[in-house]
Amino acid sequence: MMPATAPEPPAQIVKGASARLPTAWGEFTITSYFDESTRIEHLALHRGDVAGDELLVRVHSECMTGDIFGSLRCDCGPQLHKAMQRITEAGRGLIIYMRGHEGRGIGIDQKLRAYTLQDQGLDTVDANLALGHPADSRRFEAAAAILQDLGVRSVCLMSNNPLKLLALRNAGIVIVQREPHEIDANPENASYLQAKRVRLGHLLTR
Repeated sequence: MMPATAPEPPAQIVKGASARLPTAWGEFTITSYFDESTRIEHLALHRGDVAGDELLVRVHSECMTGDIFGSLRCDCGPQLHKAMQRITEAGRGLIIYMRGHEGRGIGIDQKLRAYTLQDQGLDTVDANLALGHPADSRRFEAAAAILQDLGVRSVCLMSNNPLKLLALRNAGIVIVQREPHEIDANPENASYLQAKRVRLGHLLTR
């Protein structure tokens, strides 16, 4: 497992516009948030009354290739859609869509370069390292600030990543329960999921 990064000061966020968002997985409200420290806009996709305790939450890192284009190299798109379905079934919940997290924080161009290295035999961790990046450089202070702005006191977090749980707890978020959020492997992402489990300590059983 990679070591956790040190806590940073709380993010300074500005709440933007909200709108109704009907989707194939149910109707949500979508709200924009601007992080003044990073100059990045994030999104909150929420359903029902999210203020209070034990809210079902997914903090989802942006993945253009998986979320938009349906790439089979990762499990990101299916994880996002599964979270939307689970929230609709629960009647209440929140997805924080963290932009600027492409390729575990390296950006789309570097992520595509990492793909080429992966096709040459490196796993996702070593590909990032070979390009001069940390294995995972994502930060979650903005997610914590969004939760606090929406009045969320405690969460049931849909995640398999123990470092994400640790980062949110370090930012002051009460996590009462981890909700496993696994997607079945396919031939294209089996090695990706293996690297998550073995190199990054993700809590995967499939």
